Amino acid sequence: MNRREAISQLSLLTGALISTKDAYSMTNRSNYQIGACDWSLRLNCNPTAFDYAQKIGLEGVQVSYNSKTDLNYLSRSENRQAILAASQRTGVKIASLAIGMLNDVPLKSEAKTVEWVSESIDAAKALGTNVILLAFFGNGDLRKDDTGKKVVIERLKQLTPKAEKQGIILGIESYLSAEEHIEIIEAVGSSNLQVYYDPRNSADAGYDIYKEIPLLGKRKLICEIHLKDNEFLLGQGSMDWPRIKSLLDESGYKGWAQIEWSQPKGKSVDETYPQNVSYAKKIFG
Repeated sequence: MNRREAISQLSLLTGALISTKDAYSMTNRSNYQIGACDWSLRLNCNPTAFDYAQKIGLEGVQVSYNSKTDLNYLSRSENRQAILAASQRTGVKIASLAIGMLNDVPLKSEAKTVEWVSESIDAAKALGTNVILLAFFGNGDLRKDDTGKKVVIERLKQLTPKAEKQGIILGIESYLSAEEHIEIIEAVGSSNLQVYYDPRNSADAGYDIYKEIPLLGKRKLICEIHLKDNEFLLGQGSMDWPRIKSLLDESGYKGWAQIEWSQPKGKSVDETYPQNVSYAKKIFG
């Protein structure tokens, strides 16, 4: 074989390897199910959220356990039946539950919230979903609050045995760092306590999300993710969603991606969410 033939053979081999690598990458790209939070659709604790989700092409809805006007919404069987019926009628899944009211009435300071979380575990089981978001913002913020963290850890120690028995994951969503989340999870000592990861929140809190995702991912601690870019439509803000998706794929994440907010000022849900859904499906779905 002369030099020209050797170069030609090497080029063909290199091209074949690149094509194989690309094919492997595409084959191993995870497609996530795309949902949205019922509060972002302005339909929290409302079965019609499923009708709207069907209309705009969502696969699921993240359902609020309660609201300011009904603190025990999903603890009542008639409401659970209404949510189940809406899901079955529309074909839109009950992706997960969330207790956003913990931002106003914190787990760290209000004893009645233990009952909320306990009853939400029963509700999740009855609704056939297995992730419950526990929110720690606003009044429930745990940053620089060691006393609050200790209370939360003790209360989660009470709750996680029930979650384990029912097969339910409790997901902490907060402004804490990945390392601080890991500390809480290790202190509680349950694999049914994980992190509900919101890249936008973590970036806003000053953390390097491109280091946090692999750190949490390799420990299989991300139970679900939010997609949001505050007052920008998805894909039009500062978040590098393709890079985030790649890191999540590398970590083996295969859960839901729930759209939250991403609604420019003065724009309605009707004006923004079809675009958000389209972008989310393009990158994650």
